[in-house]
Amino acid sequence: MMTPFSAAGANRLDESQGFESQGFDHGPPPGSGGASPEPDGVDPLERYAAGIDTSDYVARVAPLIRAAVPNLGDLLDIGAGGGQLGAHLRVPGRAWSVVEPAPVMQSRLQALDPAPRLVRSGWKAAGLPTACADTVLAANMPAPLTEPAAFLARCRTWARRSVVWVVPAQHGPRGICLAGCLPQAWHGEDETPGVDIVLRGLSAAERPAIVAETAWTFTAVVADVARTALSLADRLGWPPGDPRRPELRDHLAARAVPVADGHRLSVARTSAVLVWRTHS
Repeated sequence: MMTPFSAAGANRLDESQGFESQGFDHGPPPGSGGASPEPDGVDPLERYAAGIDTSDYVARVAPLIRAAVPNLGDLLDIGAGGGQLGAHLRVPGRAWSVVEPAPVMQSRLQALDPAPRLVRSGWKAAGLPTACADTVLAANMPAPLTEPAAFLARCRTWARRSVVWVVPAQHGPRGICLAGCLPQAWHGEDETPGVDIVLRGLSAAERPAIVAETAWTFTAVVADVARTALSLADRLGWPPGDPRRPELRDHLAARAVPVADGHRLSVARTSAVLVWRTHS
């Protein structure tokens, strides 16, 4: 559902349930950079991107963005991650640029056809000129939650027409994707919807013109549930002898659905799409 509202009267809309990310929605968040390989040797950003590949995230979120911004024009994607959403939204024949600091995600972006223009940095060091894109997109990256006002100001300097953020909106963990499979006592995260945190950090004059929410499902296909449980326990900071480790393995095994490539684990998410016009 998409509902426009005035900046002065901005309120959250319906709540359905997103991805986490680092304090933000999806497991490590795309664009966070500097992630260390997990015990099974898989970079957590790559694990997250692979999950987005097999999820309905783009299919559910992209229509909301297109409805809010029918003419995206030249697109700048900040913290682009694997580029799945930007690749779907980009307008053929128009410029598509991305800012992405993580090398493993940069490799994914360069493998796309066509590949976007890549700026290898975080948003603060991007050095982009004013009004360099019609639409500035920032999906599931930390800045809207950690520095919403400063990040919005920067996005507005880059945008000729629109700024679009996609942020987590589920009542649940935002840091590790598969933590959404677990009880709060295990993952220990604040379960405040990320969109509430974002809006709380903005003044009335900075509120978006549009907020819309959609439910989707993060889907991870894993070869070995026991190894996945080991990696998840390590990321949660549980010591090797923690009695919850076998419980976690059994918990994931009970949720796993056998598929051709291994086992599918699914986590319910909700994303909020926030849109600003340059004149707002």
